[in-house]
Amino acid sequence: MTSEHATPAGSGAAPDDTATLAKVVARQRAEMDRLRDLAAASAVVERAKGAVMALTGCSAQAAAETLAQRAEAAGRTVLEESWVTLGDSGAFGPPHTGPTAGDPPPAAGKPGGTPGRASAATCPDAPEPAAADGASASLARLARDLVHVGTPQDLARCLLEHLAPDAGADAVMLYARLPAGGLDLIGHAGIDKTLAAQWHRVPPLNGMAPLDVLRDRRPRWLEDIERDRERYLLIGDPPERWRSRAWLPVATGDAADVCLGVLRRDGGPFPPATREHLKAVALLCAGRLRTFGTRPEPAAGGTADAVQRVLGALPVAAMLLTPLRTSSGAVHDYRIDAATEQAADVVGRGGGELIGRRLTECLPAAESAALCRGCLHTLLTGKPYEGPPFAHQKVVGGVAELSTYSVRVAALDGGLVLTWIRHDSSDRQEQRLADLQRLGNLGWATWNLSTHVATWSSQVFAIFGRNPARGPVRLTDLPGLALPDEAPALDRAVRALIGEGRPLDLPFRTRTPAGVRHLRFVAEAVTGIDGTPVEVLGFVQDLTARRRAELALVESERAMLTQHDVLRAERTLAARLQDALLPLPRRPLEPAGLRVEVAYLPAQSGVNVGGDWFSAIELPDGDALFVVGDVAGHGVDAVATMAQLRFTAKGMVITGSSLTGALARLNTLLLHSRGSHGTASMVMARYQPAGRRLLWAQAGHPPPLLLRGGRARYLDRPSGILLGATASPVFREAECRLRPGDRIILYTDGLVERPPESIDRGLERLAEAAVAHHVEESGSLGTLLAAMLEEERRDDVCVLDIRVPGEAGGDAA
Repeated sequence: MTSEHATPAGSGAAPDDTATLAKVVARQRAEMDRLRDLAAASAVVERAKGAVMALTGCSAQAAAETLAQRAEAAGRTVLEESWVTLGDSGAFGPPHTGPTAGDPPPAAGKPGGTPGRASAATCPDAPEPAAADGASASLARLARDLVHVGTPQDLARCLLEHLAPDAGADAVMLYARLPAGGLDLIGHAGIDKTLAAQWHRVPPLNGMAPLDVLRDRRPRWLEDIERDRERYLLIGDPPERWRSRAWLPVATGDAADVCLGVLRRDGGPFPPATREHLKAVALLCAGRLRTFGTRPEPAAGGTADAVQRVLGALPVAAMLLTPLRTSSGAVHDYRIDAATEQAADVVGRGGGELIGRRLTECLPAAESAALCRGCLHTLLTGKPYEGPPFAHQKVVGGVAELSTYSVRVAALDGGLVLTWIRHDSSDRQEQRLADLQRLGNLGWATWNLSTHVATWSSQVFAIFGRNPARGPVRLTDLPGLALPDEAPALDRAVRALIGEGRPLDLPFRTRTPAGVRHLRFVAEAVTGIDGTPVEVLGFVQDLTARRRAELALVESERAMLTQHDVLRAERTLAARLQDALLPLPRRPLEPAGLRVEVAYLPAQSGVNVGGDWFSAIELPDGDALFVVGDVAGHGVDAVATMAQLRFTAKGMVITGSSLTGALARLNTLLLHSRGSHGTASMVMARYQPAGRRLLWAQAGHPPPLLLRGGRARYLDRPSGILLGATASPVFREAECRLRPGDRIILYTDGLVERPPESIDRGLERLAEAAVAHHVEESGSLGTLLAAMLEEERRDDVCVLDIRVPGEAGGDAA
């Protein structure tokens, strides 16, 4: 160490002297830091030498030479080799003869290592040789920084600082294997506190990459997140936050009990050099983790020792707990400093194995909110806490035995004493009786008629809303608790019970602070030798919830019946209106020389009639008009709208309107009529016998079906939108020239719709059925309808079957 004289304070030093003093202080601080690092690194080397001496029986000089030889053979510094020696159980055996599978590769161009590297590393602060590659230099820096790491959390932060530039790491996680097979997050960096809390304790689940790594001691390289999520449960919220991750075993003893996780936001594979680098980092971490371990040590002191001696002599299941606090002072867990052998009956381990472990590690039930609040309450107030009884099953001699326990927590010298109290059969029977009364919302009561002493269970007081401090009510006073109109009946039943021993089972109502309750009182008398009643046994049950449900059900049924009657009356009225407004012909019609069969089938499901309708008339000029329409909805409104459209359409065409003009006016009528029923679809066709021309237009309606020459096809639809859908619709006409023997079918959508199939499939079924059931004589429409319709129709069906007399010929225009 160098030193220089400093100018005394107050001597009026010049500015140049001040700068000189600052440089001296800086050099001295740097020298102190260097010496401190040298001492810490030397301590690691000396500890590794001691491990080699203890296992091989060699001298200190020989141990130093052994470390130097191993370092040179593996291409490492002596400090790196010391960390590996402290962490790798294989290093405690025969000396290494070459690099292991997990070691970093030797320096380029120097098989077996870099000559002189070990001697240079004997002084841990010596600079790295210029020929060392970047990976070796990075490992050397990590080895030097590890001497300042004191906890697994510090180690995680140190690793992230080194691996972020070297391996592209964005987060680091360190998991330790729990004795029960799960994982405990002992260190993390690069992840937030919420995610760390969510993944702090991992049960022994299948599909967890860290658990698989610890089982077979082989790394897992998760480089394709879509494929990896099918095999593993990925950590993250969401998991896509890290698209690639590596999990490597860290052997701190005979088995791998720590797993190192390196998480990257970028996807893609880990290059071979990065993989080897991460394996070497895991080797270095093993030595550092071995020096401070991951299991908390039992607290030393007179209190724990004294309590352990006391607990060892007591035939109870008990533990002494010391609270573990965070840096802010909050309690996050408890350490077991003393335990009895009987605690194994509940926890599953012997008392000696529990000492030094965390409570949440040994007793997962301790993580429940109720027990945590109870422990914290006792710790803060000093008042004991006793939890509710719980069932616990254990196997004794191959037979499962179910026992009931409750937990009691008491404060002791800054810690807690946790005791399990096992209940005997009478306690369990009493608890079952209390549970039965609570679940059935009933309670028992007795009245001694000789001493006039009454006894009620706690549930009876709860049912009547009566303060237990006021005591139970005498049997003769019980009718006074009923409502006035029901008290006389209860009074007569009680007098008959007391005087004649006649049992009673009577419902009555009572008024409580929670409102009127519906109760059931059942009682019987116990008679003496002379047959006189001496005691009454009974129970009271609260039937309020069931009674309210019954009343609600009755009211609902009444409303349903009323609504059903209204709907039935409306259906009857609508059906009569429909029959009056849409009379069905008894035989085929013959307008303009055609033969027309008509079918109208109302829906069979529901209570409302629909708005399907038709028109088939001969116009004054000898042409024929055919119309099929469907008004949206059902009921009287739909029938009224149907009538309005049906008669208006016929009147417009008869007075000279074109088909498209009639549709446009009907659209205006539907939009502006007061009380109109929304929308409607329609197809209109005008047949001119001269030339057999069929002009037709449509408004959102399925197209007509043409059958000719044993084949069926649908006519191409011209433009047209639903009536009532818009104020400016566009309608177009289409023309089809018919030939002798042709058949045109106009229909509503009820014929082709069959949920959940599409409308296209329904149209295909209609075409197939029309071809399959086509005959020339009358009555074939019924066969077609039978083939198309289901047993129960959900919508009305209206069909016009139009036939051109004569033989079939040619194609339609």
